Amino acid sequence: MLKGKGALVTGSTSGIGLAMAKALAGEGCNIMLHGLGDPAEIERTRRALATSAAVTVGHDGADMSRPEGVAAMVAHAKEVLGTIDVLINNAGIQHVAPIDEFPLDRYDAIVAVNLSAAFHATRLVLADMKARKWGRIVNTASTHGLVASVHKGPYIMAKHGIVGLTKATALEAAPFGVTCNAICPGFTRTAMLERVMEAHAKELGLTKEQAYHAMLKEKTPTLRLVEEEEVGALALFLCGDMARSITGTAIPIDGGWTTH
Repeated sequence: MLKGKGALVTGSTSGIGLAMAKALAGEGCNIMLHGLGDPAEIERTRRALATSAAVTVGHDGADMSRPEGVAAMVAHAKEVLGTIDVLINNAGIQHVAPIDEFPLDRYDAIVAVNLSAAFHATRLVLADMKARKWGRIVNTASTHGLVASVHKGPYIMAKHGIVGLTKATALEAAPFGVTCNAICPGFTRTAMLERVMEAHAKELGLTKEQAYHAMLKEKTPTLRLVEEEEVGALALFLCGDMARSITGTAIPIDGGWTTH
């Protein structure tokens, strides 16, 4: 179904984005990874994915806060992959502070990376998808694209914006065989969350397991973290032909968080 197609996955050198890339590669999709980090570690990740899935895998380290960086990344992906049949807008950053104390430089960066970059990438790939009469766009929104929490105002604003962009893109693309959907993960077991919870547990004098339980008890009825692979599997499903009638949706994968 996806064999030979090309997928650009932003924010994919680790975490949820990498899980999505692995899921697509496992079905024969050629992949352009994107992300910042240690070059040697990124190259190991790229090579391992290319070898295990027997597909072409490239990497781009674009600065997603700059429109010209997004444009260069898209051009690079087309050069490596041939076509961008699947776009997953997953790159994101976070900063926590009350609205009245929020640093303006962090606000600007969050909006640029979490929202504007998705618009620019979509803008640059959509015409080709429409011309080919097939395409899949998946945006990572988070539960904070549907509900709010304190001290995360700009992040929540951007993620709600991603849901709006998803709906607008879906309407415009629908007559051309192109779908656009948003995935809204809740608390997901990633290396980043592990680091946050270790620091939080230390601050409160708890074990990491106790800190996780307290967090999940407040928000997540299933009392378990979402696994990266679960999010990857959902993204893969949305990219397949069995999901061709699903478009314009924001799908929670959050253990029941947004049912409150």
